Amino acid sequence: MKIPMLPFTPTQWDQLPATVHPGEAGEAHWRTFSIGDLRVRTVEYSAGYLADHWCDRGHVLYVLDGELHTELKDGRRFVLTAGMSYQVSDFGDAAHRSSTPTGARLFIVD
Repeated sequence: MKIPMLPFTPTQWDQLPATVHPGEAGEAHWRTFSIGDLRVRTVEYSAGYLADHWCDRGHVLYVLDGELHTELKDGRRFVLTAGMSYQVSDFGDAAHRSSTPTGARLFIVD
């Protein structure tokens, strides 16, 4: 990830409009700041959310609240709780998808 040229930019997350992204089950609400190839988001997953796709994009993801279940396409599974993060690159074989039984709030940079 390369952060593009931009001035110091504070973000008032609750002032950004939320977009709804339905999952295979439940939904995700994104608030997004984008510039160039950089995307910074807060994401809230509803209880019972299951992603409708395998993602192969690189991320730095931090769990603010709740419990996030991440499954890799190779079968490995991880449970992250508030205060935990994962980092995954655009390269390699780490296609992943998210779910949550209880809901989760995330901060993601990709």
